Amino acid sequence: MVFLDSGVEPFRRHRGADPVCALDADVDIEPARHHFDAAFVREAIRELKPVYAKVERVIPSFEWAAHAPYIKAIRDLKREKNAVVLAHNYMTPEIFHGVGDILGDSLQLAKEAAKTDADIIVQCGVHFMAETSKLMCPEKKVLIPDPKAGCSLASSITPEDVRALRAAYPGVPVVTYVNTSAAVKAECDICCTSANAVKVVESLGAPRVLLIPDQYLARYVATQTKVEIISWKGACEVHERFTGAELRGYREAEPGVKIIAHPECPPDVIAEADYTGSTAGMIKWVTDRQPKRVVLVTECSMADNVAYAAPKTEFTRPCNLCPHMKRISLPKILDSLLHEKVEVTVDPAVADRARAAVERMVKLPL
Repeated sequence: MVFLDSGVEPFRRHRGADPVCALDADVDIEPARHHFDAAFVREAIRELKPVYAKVERVIPSFEWAAHAPYIKAIRDLKREKNAVVLAHNYMTPEIFHGVGDILGDSLQLAKEAAKTDADIIVQCGVHFMAETSKLMCPEKKVLIPDPKAGCSLASSITPEDVRALRAAYPGVPVVTYVNTSAAVKAECDICCTSANAVKVVESLGAPRVLLIPDQYLARYVATQTKVEIISWKGACEVHERFTGAELRGYREAEPGVKIIAHPECPPDVIAEADYTGSTAGMIKWVTDRQPKRVVLVTECSMADNVAYAAPKTEFTRPCNLCPHMKRISLPKILDSLLHEKVEVTVDPAVADRARAAVERMVKLPL
């Protein structure tokens, strides 16, 4: 393993000063109070019985009675407005299974959205995901129900930081994780995901590569390749909280439990895991093997969403919730569709360069 911290200090500035991605910041993001009559509620519960069958392990019936009218209202509006909902793996199960049309990780969502004939895309995820969807679907209206749904990892690096890295390491190619803003993607050579990071790095044919901004993903990739990896000091606030000692505690309490971890976790966590992979890889590992008991070392809601596809598996939840993902709720999604807010737009000059970095990755024979 050849791993090096870049040593470049972050460029600090007022983050709102460069409005590369425009948002209607003045819009009220607090959801309106919606009142559903008793007949509509009864109809929603009856109509959505097949959906509840997917989540009854994780949502009690009394909670579902509150969710069902929102889900029906959102589904009705989607048909009326020719809209599609992109639901990330970390959404709560009533959103993921109830209103999501396209499900998966951030890049899966954007790629599939580009194939849809929908006029409106509602991004149930965080802000950089909505930007990526806009990059891949520039002609469509992309909405995010809460523009304050940010990301600690995406916020850890700016375009100025990338330019400083290029100055410090001239000629070294820059690979950026998709968990970054469009403005950062525009400064890089190619994007990667946690699933394909090793292959992207090796596709460049360079002896050393800058892999930004997640320091833990960079460390993991460095263990899988002979390419020298130079990192940034970014981290996901959910995954960096897990510890190896915590996982050893699970093994002691539940002998035979399987532990699978996301590569955004620290090295001591990766060392304790039976499998390390992207969210899509983790889901496949569980559904293929159907272990008796498993610990998913990632955002808590994913275990709830996978439970339907792994009925024989009991999930132990080390419940680290993403506060940004949890800003997205059914009432906010309904408001977003009703009023077509908050629309995400990316400066065309930035969008062209950022899209090129994403498309270079997509075109690789990976």
